[in-house]
Amino acid sequence: MDERLKKQLEFVLEIDKEKNIFRQTHLSGQGRNENDAEHAWHMAIMAYLLREYSNEPVDIGRVMLMCLIHDIVEIDAGDTYAYDTEGLKTQKAREDAAKERIFSLLPEDQKQELLQIFDEFEAFQTPEAKFARAMDNLQPLLLNNSNDGGDWKEHEVTAENVYGRQRKTKLGSEKLFEVTDRILKENIAKGNLPE
Repeated sequence: MDERLKKQLEFVLEIDKEKNIFRQTHLSGQGRNENDAEHAWHMAIMAYLLREYSNEPVDIGRVMLMCLIHDIVEIDAGDTYAYDTEGLKTQKAREDAAKERIFSLLPEDQKQELLQIFDEFEAFQTPEAKFARAMDNLQPLLLNNSNDGGDWKEHEVTAENVYGRQRKTKLGSEKLFEVTDRILKENIAKGNLPE
């Protein structure tokens, strides 16, 4: 087997470990905790289906790839819950180290390509990154809503916390932020999300 293919297959096997990284969010309908691979897959499908609601035209293939790779670093860094203030303090350092190790398994050209896409998502400057981030915010919100706010209740998350995170959704999709706002208001009214 040539070296390039060997490296590619090594990376393919390495990223299978993403299926073992469990998130705080539960699957719809009170299911088990979702894993990172399921989250990324769900985001990518959502991006494809909802692309017409992006604030700006996007390269949907790039958005989908962004969605699929954005949490690969959690293989080493672990999942950092969106509302874990202590974990968020060290998240970037942990993820930077993981990014270098994991993407370095690839041939150099593919390493650079995926690093660029990963960094673009993190920088949150391009229309693609903004729309991918909207998916990253909307996906767990939809699951939380389907679970009657169970994850928010379990972690004592407030409406202010969720609105703070969802501000970035608006930058990727005004329309999807309207949906988000409606869902949050419904959950506040039901007592699932304290103000």
